[in-house]
Amino acid sequence: MTPAIPLFAYQRAWFLDRSRFKLGMFARQTGKTFTTTLEIVDSCIEAAAQGTRERWVILSRGERQAKEAMDEGIKRHAAAYGAACQAMDYDWVGEQTRVRALEVELPNGSKITALPANPDTARGFSANVFLDEFAFHQDSHAIWKALFPVISNGWRLRITSTPNGKGNKFYELVTGQDATWSRHIVDIHRAVADGLPRDVEQLRAAINDDDAWAQEFELHWLDEASAWLSFDLISGVEHEDAGRPELYQGGPVFVGVDIGRRRDLFVIWVWEQVGDVMWCREIVELKGATFAEQDRARDQVFDRYRVIRSAWDQTGMGEKPVEDAQRAYGTTRVEGVLMNGAVQLRLATLAKEAFQDRRVRIPAGRPALRADLHKLKKEVGATGVPRFVAERDANGHADRAWACFLGLGAADTPPAPIEFHTIGRGRAAAPTVRDFTAGLGDWGR
Repeated sequence: MTPAIPLFAYQRAWFLDRSRFKLGMFARQTGKTFTTTLEIVDSCIEAAAQGTRERWVILSRGERQAKEAMDEGIKRHAAAYGAACQAMDYDWVGEQTRVRALEVELPNGSKITALPANPDTARGFSANVFLDEFAFHQDSHAIWKALFPVISNGWRLRITSTPNGKGNKFYELVTGQDATWSRHIVDIHRAVADGLPRDVEQLRAAINDDDAWAQEFELHWLDEASAWLSFDLISGVEHEDAGRPELYQGGPVFVGVDIGRRRDLFVIWVWEQVGDVMWCREIVELKGATFAEQDRARDQVFDRYRVIRSAWDQTGMGEKPVEDAQRAYGTTRVEGVLMNGAVQLRLATLAKEAFQDRRVRIPAGRPALRADLHKLKKEVGATGVPRFVAERDANGHADRAWACFLGLGAADTPPAPIEFHTIGRGRAAAPTVRDFTAGLGDWGR
């Protein structure tokens, strides 16, 4: 059981622990997947020496993560052991799912398969299982119910993740008081004390978000009670194909724009409607940009996509950008929104319902975006009127969140047919439309 790759003390403790049920809560980028895939390969090599075979399945949060676990973990470790392996990929078809699976077979016949996690794939194998970043798996409770009967016949289970709020199965397992599980907790401070080369103060200054730092690096369970969007809701709609402009399918697009200039971000959030799901196709973020630069970013979005309607934060400094955009693209495709308390509540409620019903898909693996969506909190003032607050930091003032919400608001009311003649860069000349803005109710006007 001596690994072929040098390990830090906390990694060595995890690697050498061969308990049947083992889970680890590790800080970001401390090598949890790297070390666990090393254990998997080592167990296959050990089985070969004993004339037996091993069977392992890695369930990751998505296809990209499954590929990383296989390429950067399994294949790399097999090469370090000098073990030739045959790799293949194929479409795995379950009762309700079709996903891409990656598989490696070692010379003694041991097999390791990596694929995205869902209840279907969880019940699809009888094998030792590694749940990678389990707190971020969609339907973690459903995955657990499907998985556990499968591994009950003597198979081993490995679980690793960073925290992701309290509304998932990983939280329940880590905070359990039973002696069944071997639990390893490694925050950034322990990892550095054990030799991991990281500048803690530099990392903390760079992330510049107390909540994100506390969760991602110091492993705190953040209080979700006051957060409008919990981390569980946010991770439940993350998808690796979201936020990629090249995947635009030519469908109707709805845009939200939050306007900032000096302290805050200028954000354009692009939603494409695909069936009954809104896919984030692009998030444009500018800080300290001139109004001319903001106009260019606006024009590029209207050129790239079939924008049906956009909603802009017209409050305060937004008056002129909204007027300029309406002059360029028409008042039916550009609507200014005065963000008073009632309007904010309506937009936030509309967005929360979309997240709860999983009718949206947002980019995965962007800590700043997740922190921005999570920082928005609802408070009740002395007069009993609810208001939304968010701490301002170097990442903005929940600017991405409001752009997200505005875009969903723009899509909330079906537009009437638009007839216009284009001049140059998609600008509308003398639009002739039926007024559909009345169906929106009071947008703060």
